[in-house]
Amino acid sequence: MIRNILSVGGLTLASRALGFLRDILTAALLGAGPVADAFFVAFRLPNHFRALFAEGAFASAFVPLFSGTLVQDGQEAARRFAEEVMALLLAVQLVLLLVFLAIMPQFMLIFAPGFSDEPQKFELAVLFTRITFPYLLFMSLESLLAGVLNGVGRFGAAAAAPILLNLCLIASLTVAAPLMPTVGHALSWGVFVAGVAQFLYLAWDAEKAGVGLRLVWPRWTAGVKRFLAVLGPAALGSGLTQINMFVDTLIASLLPTGAVSYLYYADRLNQLPLGVIGIAIGTVLLPEMARRIKGGDAAGALESQNRAVELTLVLTIPCAVAFLVAALPLVSVLFQHGRFGPSDAAASAATLQAYALGLPAFVVIRSLVSGFYARQDTATPVRVAMVAMLVNVALKVALMGWLAQVGLAVATSVAAWVNAGLLAWLLHQRGLYTPDARLRRNLPRMAVAGAALGAALWLGQSTLAPWLFAIDLGLRVGGLALLVGLGAAVYGVLAVALGLIRWGDIKRLRRRKS
Repeated sequence: MIRNILSVGGLTLASRALGFLRDILTAALLGAGPVADAFFVAFRLPNHFRALFAEGAFASAFVPLFSGTLVQDGQEAARRFAEEVMALLLAVQLVLLLVFLAIMPQFMLIFAPGFSDEPQKFELAVLFTRITFPYLLFMSLESLLAGVLNGVGRFGAAAAAPILLNLCLIASLTVAAPLMPTVGHALSWGVFVAGVAQFLYLAWDAEKAGVGLRLVWPRWTAGVKRFLAVLGPAALGSGLTQINMFVDTLIASLLPTGAVSYLYYADRLNQLPLGVIGIAIGTVLLPEMARRIKGGDAAGALESQNRAVELTLVLTIPCAVAFLVAALPLVSVLFQHGRFGPSDAAASAATLQAYALGLPAFVVIRSLVSGFYARQDTATPVRVAMVAMLVNVALKVALMGWLAQVGLAVATSVAAWVNAGLLAWLLHQRGLYTPDARLRRNLPRMAVAGAALGAALWLGQSTLAPWLFAIDLGLRVGGLALLVGLGAAVYGVLAVALGLIRWGDIKRLRRRKS
């Protein structure tokens, strides 16, 4: 399991590295003005639905059922089940696409009402969203194929597919942008092309693995009924998560120009550990636990979950500390170029610090919900998400006037801790999860290593300030490289000394991989 996590995490890290290159180019060429706000809203809308129909509810319902069918009835039965679900998914997505293309101006008044005061920004948001919305169709089909491939133990292609998105957007910025009316037009078409490319890549890998899916007519089968029964609560839970993000966009659109962009750039950094660590662990843990529980190995499922939570925290804590202590150098070096100025960097850095407060909770939620989804319980996470959503919305409304977009990020972080705490408590109350001795022993050690890292970064930032905030970009990059190297060395040495990272485990993984 850990080997697969490292494989998925490595590919995700490569994708995120390309994503940062994309964001550096985006910040330099697009900045944080009205065209940028319009594109980020257009990019966010299909991703809201994508989390509902693809990565979120769909995956949590489909993967355990597919894995269970694979274990009990064999690969051919599992493939038939996947084809039945694909037929239903394709029909729903086509209807949704046609409806939203038709009503996009009216829907934009709900999704980003603040844009209506600026006609040019509003018109661009409608146009860009009509271009990007078909991305949802291709991503939903890609998610189905990813679930099939993950179910048969192939994680590489699904983890590598986002690399294509970043390559397409980089090409849009460097090749297509000069030929388009604005950079926003080029990026929007880049999103559309990326959706097609990602779907075709996973379809090819599924054929190569012998689990290619055929198009069939939608049918009301027992497998589809069971899938929809599990999907219903999961869709509601993912819908609540998307309501949180929807409220972010709605409220940010009411704030001064730039708020949407500051949230975007801060979230891009925050998504690095969430994607590399949280999504990688959740992707591998869910089918792993589902197979073990279906096979009667409850102890093995608990051991897998404990190691996943432990690995999550060991890798996430240094990221959270770095974002809290060194947010401004990170944002200024990565994004402060061209039309993205010092005031934009400061606003984005403050937002990143607010997101960092909840980063460990964001990431560990991925490991905790697997304990429910692997048992085909999609209802309990919904109830938890409902409570977290109410906390989130109430805090956003309370803080938006005082802290602007930073208040929105603070509310999101507090809600994440509420969500993670309730999930852990409910699993423990039901006898489904108890932190083992190794995890309990390592938690205070993680806190010690994180505190030492924070002190080292604070001292290093003070010493390297002339480099980190120099006008010359080369000096700033060099200063940030030294600061990152210092932090990595301090945390790495302490992690090994305190037993958080064990060379014996690493050597065994390398031998088994060989």
